[in-house]
Amino acid sequence: MKKTYWMEGSADHRRMRPIIEKKNSSLCFSSRMAPRVQLEKAAWRWVESVRPEDIHREHIEIAYRICVPSCKRGACRRNCKGNPNCLVGIGEHAWLGEINENSFHNIDDPNSERRDKNTFVGLTNLGATCYVNTFLQVWFHNLELRRTLYLPHTIVSFSDYEPRSICEHLQYLFALLQNSNRRYIDPSGLVKALGLDTGQQQDAQEFSKLFLSLLEDTLSKQKNPNLQNVIQLQFCGQMSYVTVCNQCGRASPLPSRYYELELNIQGHKNLTECVTEFLKEEKLDGDNRYFCESCQSKQNATRRIKLHSLPRVLNLQLMRFVFDRQTGHKKKLNTFISFPEQLDMGPFLEGKGIKCVYELSAVLIHRGVSAYSGHYIAHVRDARTSDWYKFNDEEIEKMEGKKLQLGIEEDIAETVKSQTRKPKCSKGYHCSRNAYMLVYNGSPLSVPGFLQRLVDRDNRKFEEWCLEMADMRKQSVDKGKAKHEEVKELYELLPAEDGQQYEFVPLEWLKKWLDDSTVTKEIDNGNFLCSHGKLHPDKVGEAKRISVKAAELLFDRYGGGPRLDGSTLCEECVGQRCRVLRLKNQLAEDFKEVTNLVKGPPKSDEGYWVGKTSLRSWRQLALEQLDEDEEETKHIDGKSNGEGPAITATKENQDEDEEEMKTFNEDILCRHGGLSILESERRLVTEEVWSKLRVYFPRAPQFTQLQEPCQQCLRLEREGKENEALNRMMASEQKSSLLNLFQEKNRPTLTKWPQETDILYIVPLFFVDEWRKFIRRPTKTTPVSSVGNSLLLCPHGGFMFTHDSMLMGDAQHIALLWPGEWEVISRHFLVDQPISICRISQATPNGSSVEYTTQPELCRDCREGFIFQQQRDMREYAQATVYVRKVIDDKRVSTAPEVNVSGSEAEDEREEPVAKVDGEQDPDFSQVGHKPLTSVSLLFGGKSGIRRSTRHRKLRGERALIVSANQTLKELKIQIMHAFSVAPFDQNLSIDGRCLTDDSATLGSLGVIPESVICLKADEPIADYAALDDVYQVCMPEEGFKGTGLLGH
Repeated sequence: MKKTYWMEGSADHRRMRPIIEKKNSSLCFSSRMAPRVQLEKAAWRWVESVRPEDIHREHIEIAYRICVPSCKRGACRRNCKGNPNCLVGIGEHAWLGEINENSFHNIDDPNSERRDKNTFVGLTNLGATCYVNTFLQVWFHNLELRRTLYLPHTIVSFSDYEPRSICEHLQYLFALLQNSNRRYIDPSGLVKALGLDTGQQQDAQEFSKLFLSLLEDTLSKQKNPNLQNVIQLQFCGQMSYVTVCNQCGRASPLPSRYYELELNIQGHKNLTECVTEFLKEEKLDGDNRYFCESCQSKQNATRRIKLHSLPRVLNLQLMRFVFDRQTGHKKKLNTFISFPEQLDMGPFLEGKGIKCVYELSAVLIHRGVSAYSGHYIAHVRDARTSDWYKFNDEEIEKMEGKKLQLGIEEDIAETVKSQTRKPKCSKGYHCSRNAYMLVYNGSPLSVPGFLQRLVDRDNRKFEEWCLEMADMRKQSVDKGKAKHEEVKELYELLPAEDGQQYEFVPLEWLKKWLDDSTVTKEIDNGNFLCSHGKLHPDKVGEAKRISVKAAELLFDRYGGGPRLDGSTLCEECVGQRCRVLRLKNQLAEDFKEVTNLVKGPPKSDEGYWVGKTSLRSWRQLALEQLDEDEEETKHIDGKSNGEGPAITATKENQDEDEEEMKTFNEDILCRHGGLSILESERRLVTEEVWSKLRVYFPRAPQFTQLQEPCQQCLRLEREGKENEALNRMMASEQKSSLLNLFQEKNRPTLTKWPQETDILYIVPLFFVDEWRKFIRRPTKTTPVSSVGNSLLLCPHGGFMFTHDSMLMGDAQHIALLWPGEWEVISRHFLVDQPISICRISQATPNGSSVEYTTQPELCRDCREGFIFQQQRDMREYAQATVYVRKVIDDKRVSTAPEVNVSGSEAEDEREEPVAKVDGEQDPDFSQVGHKPLTSVSLLFGGKSGIRRSTRHRKLRGERALIVSANQTLKELKIQIMHAFSVAPFDQNLSIDGRCLTDDSATLGSLGVIPESVICLKADEPIADYAALDDVYQVCMPEEGFKGTGLLGH
């Protein structure tokens, strides 16, 4: 024996008490919680012994699972959706445990944005401005440059000072970097003043040169002498290019200034080698000889660079980004170069014995293998403390032990097959494959008042923001605590006790109410309504039964509706479901009985007509019908208050579905709603069989044995047989008189004009095709009654083709007829306009000549317009298909199995459908009154126009690419690179033996037309795959700093 629960008591007072489970009891639930499917079965188990008319209140409550025991906290891992009394696992654990104030808000601590003491300030990366940020940090740490830039450039009103020029924005930025309370600042003011594109990464070394040149030009115009020469004093050195004639020994120096030394690193291992090569002697001979003023002729000579003075700050540009002549693009040299912490430049100066020692103060790093992508960071030494810092946009990291540590900046992704091992470095030296600029230096600093006012204003804004964020956090915490008290109060009231009144609310609403990250909306029970405006039994698993007291509080606070209490349990839905389930259980037994009954013949005048197909599959149809009946009682999305209009609309949709649905006995129902005239498709059954079938198909058509077949169908059958006989006679007569045309024998051609006649007649080929279909199947197709020759004419009534054009391909749209055949067609068919072509032979002194004329005559204006339109379509196309075929030694090569290439490949074989013209949809093919419309649409590019077939049989190894006439050859090469993995500089393209070489030319100007086949011959691939990535990055032309403030724009 095991305990079960039985619902007892009146509707107003009920309680659950354990009883002994009785055999065949249908009103019992196991005390052990069952899965959702078992709960569903248990809720309807009672239908086996209860008829729909015997349903009482207790059966309805069992169907709605009112008496299923509720779950206790800790007993369920997650909420039991099949149990409306389970209120566990809906999000209550977050509110009933210990309070975590951080869970009440998603606002970060504003103090995390505050600058720590004795730290530097970072710079926000605005998209691709890391190269700007690195140089700004390096220049900021040049104390002498910063001190000089702080001097006011113009007479300003300190009270309302705002930066406007580029130099003033740089002043303000340096002041913020020095005294801001923020952990990082936004350099947008300076970047906008420079006019830089924040989404495009530029050449960092070029930016450094242009920016210093801009500063020098701007400051040189200042009246303050300390400002005029600050760039020269900090960064400028003196050198000369000295050329010595080998013949007379005359030396010709050319003085020059420099702001950085550009050192070639290819083939070198350390910085000394790079400087040595920079200063080494160069021979001038051959075509490069030097014109000597003393000798007054070109002579062999030597040239070298001499350093006369060094700047206070020595910038050494390591030329990592070089131009590759083979590829035509920039590439990065990932060569390891070692450099010292102390650099003695004395040996490289002209004055011997001069000691000039520099300390390493900054190393600028480019992370990445490509010259067109990557990330820039800076390692800078603090001039006051000698500590090293890594500046990575907003993030700043202090190095340990006052030592430069390049760290992971050297761990770049290798793309070449051979990986170069990092060489060992001596003490006091560093080694890098990513350093592209070294800064060497050969004293505290205060911000001037007019700038400090701006910094103080920004700091006040920051402090106000911190207070605002802290206040928002406090408000969120207070709101969360109030919600916590509300949840604790209401959650204890949610369970509906036995015998108490109750209401239903959506489970999803309860979850969102307990989820503080979402806004709590009003309660919406509209989705739970059945077609009767009550709670649908299938939706009870998605709702929760709560106490009336809790429901009152929730609806008062959040509103919504409709309210669903115990009176909204739908008796109609339960009764319908009961009937359907009982019939499903009874179906197997009735099927056996009907199978036995139909074996005997029915008694006279007592039978019913049943479709043989329906009778064979009635069991399956019955199951489908029961499912449909059950579906009618299932949930429909009505209005929230269960009003009628939404239900009515749903019923109308159901009626439309029923008309399309095949039901029992529809196979003997004619289109007029009567009994089908086909006796072979129906049979008689007894009244007993029909009564059993009628239970499952109450709306099925009913026909007694005495029912007469449909009279309309009988009349149509007689008329159809008469028409078929007429069509057969017509087809036989037309076939015998036009036998050669039907069999395509002895047909005239224009290529070899027949000698026995000088005139041929023209009809559309479509007419002949449709006529042949009728002759082959006269009873299945409609006869052709007219010839629509207007399809071949222009709007003015002129013929659109010439004799030569028909020889070249236009003849595929027409059919030629002998004069005798034309006489037969003229008798049998209605012809809107005769068209003929005549041969005229004339005797001349040089022999006989032959001319061809058409009637109607050629319309030259329309013909020229048609040809012009065709040619323009070939030049001005968009989204057309071309085929690229890879060849080796002028032979086509098969490649790997074809795969889809995003944005490039078309379908394997795309054939444009030819839409029917207006006349084609008419069985008579053509009527006289539509000549202008069809001829214009046919001949001038309409959707239904006559066209040549553009189907291309794509060969293995070809790729179909979608192109436009206005795209350049270079853009096509980028598409080909994706499809064949061949870099553009390795592609040799040709079409019809003509090479395509101008990358800037458009495909239309190069004669590439739709359906063209382009041959691709690839050079040997390069080994460095990083170069392939570079090519992809430069598919758009480089413009550098064109249009920015760095170039004076």
